[in-house]
Amino acid sequence: MRRRGLTVLLGALLTALLSIGVLGAPIPYVVLGPGPTVNTLGAENGKEVIQVSGRATSTSAGQLRLTTVGVQPSVKLRSAIAGWFSNDEAVVPRELIYPPGESQQQVEQRNAEDFEASQTSAETAALRELGFPVQVVVKAVTGGGPSAGMLKPGDVLTSVDGQPVPVAVRLTELIRAKPAGSTLTIGYTRDGVPATARITSREQDGSPRIGVEIEQKQPHPFNLSIDLEDIGGPSAGLMFALGIVDKLTPADLTGGIVIAGTGTIDDEGKVGPIGGIAQKLVGAKHAGAKVFLVPADNCAEAVRNPQPDLPLIRVGSLDEALSALETLRAGGEPTRC
Repeated sequence: MRRRGLTVLLGALLTALLSIGVLGAPIPYVVLGPGPTVNTLGAENGKEVIQVSGRATSTSAGQLRLTTVGVQPSVKLRSAIAGWFSNDEAVVPRELIYPPGESQQQVEQRNAEDFEASQTSAETAALRELGFPVQVVVKAVTGGGPSAGMLKPGDVLTSVDGQPVPVAVRLTELIRAKPAGSTLTIGYTRDGVPATARITSREQDGSPRIGVEIEQKQPHPFNLSIDLEDIGGPSAGLMFALGIVDKLTPADLTGGIVIAGTGTIDDEGKVGPIGGIAQKLVGAKHAGAKVFLVPADNCAEAVRNPQPDLPLIRVGSLDEALSALETLRAGGEPTRC
């Protein structure tokens, strides 16, 4: 009898040890949770997030908070089980965040590059909103190419077949919209004088081209920069753009409340979808947000993951976001998800 009891005890101990080992074993998943939020109108680590010199800026009574997702890259079964039962976290296959063939360091480097690009696009979109247009300038003309003898370095390209060129990427799209060998009417300005040139595109590297190297400029009489570290990815673009507009205009876009949001932004102000909307909503709620700006393409997912008393405002562009905030300030009801 004593021997049987000892056997049962040893069996239970062995089972417990095996369970502990299994629960502590790493698995090919990551846990996503609410990340930090940052007020783009304020300071972080003792430095203003949006820095302007050479022009007066305004202050706001409220906040415009960008939201992020925290990633737990090394997950053990114990943590995964806790994440599966959590309302604030999500457990997803590791390959969705760290694609096969890419190291964690490579992914983080790409995220850092995307974050820097989002800042540039936010500045471009915000400055366009404030009346500082983009100039698509000829930097060089290929010798013997389609534009040789017609365009010169310094020319500002303004249209293709009558369609405006508000940003550099639009020029490329318009040229590639027609097959190589098409004759295009290129509008440009040289020394302030508008003119046109008829240029026949040629195929190069599989795409129609007109044989010019271009650069995008946006002259403005002040210095503008964004200074924020330890954030990655492109999803802060919308909130950076709103922060820039708020600082450079007299109006307080916030209406004195905490507004959170997310969304990529391109040079023309279009707001694009992001990942981790459910976790960002949790982070916004914890930060005291009263409304959340949701990219239009994320609305369905946001509605499935609501936070109490956190209205979801649908935005598809910088203009729509500004209009929604104006409606809020006036006591109206912006378009919701």
